[in-house]
Amino acid sequence: MQPTKTQRSIYRLYHFSSAIQHRLEKRVTVMGAVISWLTAAAIMAGDSNQSMTYQIFTFLLSILIIATVYSLFFRYRFSATRNLPRYATVGVKLNYRILIHNKSDKIQKGLKLFENFADPRPTFQEFIETPEPDENKRSTLDKKSGAYRWLWLVSRKECATAKPTELPPLAPNSKTEVLCELTPTHRGVVRLVGMTMTRPDPFGLFNACTTISLPQSLLILPKLYKLPPIELPGLKRYQSGGVALASSVGDAEEFRSLREYRPGDSLRKIHWKSWAKVGKPIVKEEQDEFFVRHALILDTFQSEKYSEILEEAISIAASLAYEVQTQESLLDLMFVGNEAYSFTFGRGLSHTEKMLEILASVVACRDKYFDSLIPVVIERVSLLSGCICIFLSWDEERIKLVNYLKRMGIHTLVLIILKQEDNLDNFDFIQDEITTFHILKLGTIQEQLMRL
Repeated sequence: MQPTKTQRSIYRLYHFSSAIQHRLEKRVTVMGAVISWLTAAAIMAGDSNQSMTYQIFTFLLSILIIATVYSLFFRYRFSATRNLPRYATVGVKLNYRILIHNKSDKIQKGLKLFENFADPRPTFQEFIETPEPDENKRSTLDKKSGAYRWLWLVSRKECATAKPTELPPLAPNSKTEVLCELTPTHRGVVRLVGMTMTRPDPFGLFNACTTISLPQSLLILPKLYKLPPIELPGLKRYQSGGVALASSVGDAEEFRSLREYRPGDSLRKIHWKSWAKVGKPIVKEEQDEFFVRHALILDTFQSEKYSEILEEAISIAASLAYEVQTQESLLDLMFVGNEAYSFTFGRGLSHTEKMLEILASVVACRDKYFDSLIPVVIERVSLLSGCICIFLSWDEERIKLVNYLKRMGIHTLVLIILKQEDNLDNFDFIQDEITTFHILKLGTIQEQLMRL
């Protein structure tokens, strides 16, 4: 659908007003109220010799001019170092430290520090193509104006909110460490471009500002749910080539011992250092490994760019991955984004943080069908001991995958995420000794996960 002139006009209005708001939000304290009173006094003022309103107008205007002029003389120099961790988690407040260096010869009091985020305004294409979750519940006027959509997109792109920090008195030519607070709201990358130091005028109407350029980024990991102890099903299976080949990084087996060369041994197995030491060919004897290996299949197929169901699915996947990493097993994370992906974790191959980092960057697959995930599963199915499927819906294609895993003898846990008002009365769940189904509904995810 081609965008209309009205949509373009609304977008330009929001784009411009957001820029103005961004410039004024740190400078204005109660100036808005003063300007309102000033305007009212100007309208009501009559004869300057007969009306007290004229005097009120003059008084307010004088205060406003003094406050503005006072702010122009804030020219002190500061530098800062922000100590951010590598990761944060959605919903968990992050406390971090900033070291501020006051480079002036005067003590600085009454300052406040604001973090500056990179421009969070969405592009026009994003604005017209990305509806707010549950936008269909909004009124017709709200849908047409797009105000809630704009605010949600800005919040989604910022990924976090930062609380302004009241600074203690900064001694001259010295460094002061302060504790700041940031609250992650969405998974993704928080991009900070700097910070602004503000000082109010004597009347508390207008803030003088000085900005410090300090670009830095922080990865926000998906929200993690508490889970009960989970015993994933399945027995150990033969993994040809051991862990190294299982992770697709080389052809290697578990080292067992050294022995003398026998006719027919591969030259690649010769241990050259031992040959040089004893004077005769020595080869490495290796054994293939058997261990538990599970697949975590994440359904990302939906028509919307963002949805609450997809975000919950990613959080559940992250929570399960975090739990599985404490066990002696391998875990294959499988999903489709711009293409089909399969990542292997566990037994020293990679760390939990790496998997969470990948899940923090997962996007919805809007241009492919669920069938495009099946070849990725088939490629690894002979190695799997068990499987966890996290589905955004339940239809014939997903039923086909679950039935295929059942025929292959793979123990499977199926988690289907639905909205509160949705149900699956049209589909029968045939649970048996190797396949288990659980329905998780938005709003009660945590309670239902504790019953797994």
